[in-house]
Amino acid sequence: MNVSLPGSLRDFVEQQVRTRGYGSASEYVRALIRADLERQRLRERLLEGAASPPGAHADADYFARLRARAAAAPAGA
Repeated sequence: MNVSLPGSLRDFVEQQVRTRGYGSASEYVRALIRADLERQRLRERLLEGAASPPGAHADADYFARLRARAAAAPAGA
């Protein structure tokens, strides 16, 4: 895949490669694409959560029960 960029964007990408430790412009673009993918996944999860029914009330008792369950769980579970 080839991407054409105007000079100002090409200069910006080259600066990012130099100053942020990327090995190449392709590496920088791949990192941007991965970050965008993660943002989209997060957005989907947030929208799913917003559309779901309310869960348990997260008060002090809720967290105490959660800590007790975590402490009782076998290691590595």
